[in-house]
Amino acid sequence: MTSIPFVQSLRTTRDVIRVGDANGAALYVRVEVPDVWDVVRVAASPDASVQSVKSAALAELVPGAEERAWVIKLRGFEVLDESRSLTQAGAVNGTIFLLTHRRRRAVK
Repeated sequence: MTSIPFVQSLRTTRDVIRVGDANGAALYVRVEVPDVWDVVRVAASPDASVQSVKSAALAELVPGAEERAWVIKLRGFEVLDESRSLTQAGAVNGTIFLLTHRRRRAVK
């Protein structure tokens, strides 16, 4: 099992979401959704898809959201192929993903 990075303890009140095989080694990542000013911690198997992490985070933070209307970013860039595994996308232990609307929305 991989050690839990320090960033996992920052500003998080929710339980860890588990994605993929819970028995093997896990990557501990954060998914931030600035629209709701909230964060989830995810323990995912390295071969779990980016799509599965995105789906789990949206279900927790924005229930009922249409997944196609949201993009997930890594290091400031959209992950264009969400079917790729976390490691193929470049995620490492402690990675922070940003989950935001595909289209900019007007500030009210």
